[in-house]
Amino acid sequence: MSTYAPSRAEDSERRFEPEQRMLLVGVPWSVYASLRDALDEAGSHVQLTYFDGDLELMSSSSDHEESKVLLGRLLEAWCLDTGIDLFPLGSTTQRNQGAARGLEADESYCIGRRAPRPDLAIEIVYSAWRVEKLEVYRGLGIGELWVMRGGRIAVHRLVDGAYESGSTSALFPALDLDILARCAVPGPASGRRFARSATRSPASSRDQPA
Repeated sequence: MSTYAPSRAEDSERRFEPEQRMLLVGVPWSVYASLRDALDEAGSHVQLTYFDGDLELMSSSSDHEESKVLLGRLLEAWCLDTGIDLFPLGSTTQRNQGAARGLEADESYCIGRRAPRPDLAIEIVYSAWRVEKLEVYRGLGIGELWVMRGGRIAVHRLVDGAYESGSTSALFPALDLDILARCAVPGPASGRRFARSATRSPASSRDQPA
């Protein structure tokens, strides 16, 4: 089967629109929780990350949203092809007052069953974090985190209370994250048109007519 994924050279020709981030310090938990609830009631899409008194407010960008949607759709299509039960939690707020941590992932999923806490969280990054999100995710006990930055996906697996970094997923070891990341970079329609075929499982590809 013919497939296509945008090359890194094509990716580098574009300048991507960054997210807008602001940091507040010395914020009590009660203020963070009240602000999160108020934003939810107002239907705001501003994402908050809280870490022991530091509060980052993030307003997304069009490139951020495009990457988020593309990556999520491709992962969901691949899981459908391979028979993996995937339950999306999206940007559901995860917070723990005792750990003084809280945030919304760009995408998050449970594997095989529904649960309040996701097995996988995904972060799209086009501007520098103002708080150390790896520490926030670690304190929340998220088992696997993907961080898409610079056209690549870095995988962080929680092992014995600490994250170990790599380039392959323990949850989806057969999935080519390099192709997935390149297909999720905003770019020409041709890249998106062939993205799904580029991430199809080997088994499903063999089922296709020649």
